[in-house]
Amino acid sequence: MTNPPVCNYEGSDYQQSFWEKGGREYEDRAEAIALKKMLPKSGKLMLELGAGAGRNTPRYAGFERIVVLDYSTTQLAQAQEKLGRSDKYIYIAADIYRLPFRDRQFDAATMIRALHHMADAPKALKQIRNVLRSNAIFILEYANKLNIKSILRYLLRLQKWNPFSLEPVEFVKLNFDFHPKAVRNWLGELGFSIDQTRTVSHFRLGLLKRIVPANWLSALDGLFQPTGRFFQFTPSVFVKAKVKDNTQNDAIPSNVLDLFKCPDCEGENLEDRQDHLHCPVCESNWAVRDGIYDFRERMK
Repeated sequence: MTNPPVCNYEGSDYQQSFWEKGGREYEDRAEAIALKKMLPKSGKLMLELGAGAGRNTPRYAGFERIVVLDYSTTQLAQAQEKLGRSDKYIYIAADIYRLPFRDRQFDAATMIRALHHMADAPKALKQIRNVLRSNAIFILEYANKLNIKSILRYLLRLQKWNPFSLEPVEFVKLNFDFHPKAVRNWLGELGFSIDQTRTVSHFRLGLLKRIVPANWLSALDGLFQPTGRFFQFTPSVFVKAKVKDNTQNDAIPSNVLDLFKCPDCEGENLEDRQDHLHCPVCESNWAVRDGIYDFRERMK
């Protein structure tokens, strides 16, 4: 068991059961609109955290290279099937609480539908901040506890937890909703400035999704998303944050090995041993299988 605990989708058919057959075309299209409005048009090196089976990865096509990171190797294998193996994509199995990257490597990062699995969200966000360069863009999506449904349920005494309080609520094991102010506070404490907030999934109602075509509903959602600048009452919120740091950046490494550090001892200069990476500092070995770098647990 990792500490903090990790939500592991190993062996899950999540992509197929939740997205492709779960009636969530509207949510997918609405999220695509938010990403298109918030993403830089181009960039050198993108870090996609909680990438799963690569649902959003093609939306980052403007970046020269994309690190596709998830805890589950089976999800990453599905992403490989979808995206292929090329120099553009680097597939990493790792714990977000223990990112295997040297500091200040990425000029952009996204974390979509992953923060809600973080039992210690500030710790995860701090790890992400460490690997971002000066002026890097970070697009974060989080599940919002201050949504209309939870407010009504609380006022009608149909739920005990308070949607107006700042602490996260764990409504199912390792599934958390967060208060928008709490997320803003965490980002501010880490040195981010918030450039944009968009509210997403305004019409996440089963009846509406059954009677209104997904493309119409998502287009309408896109019109309402900018209201997130003023108030956030939707179940999903997107934030575009920027690293407030004027430190001179080093060149982005062209060699994949130059990205990495050992998640155990933070030693750099890992050595490529073909089927694994070797840390000369603490002697840890990290598996490389089928094009996936596995930094979850050291090889025995």
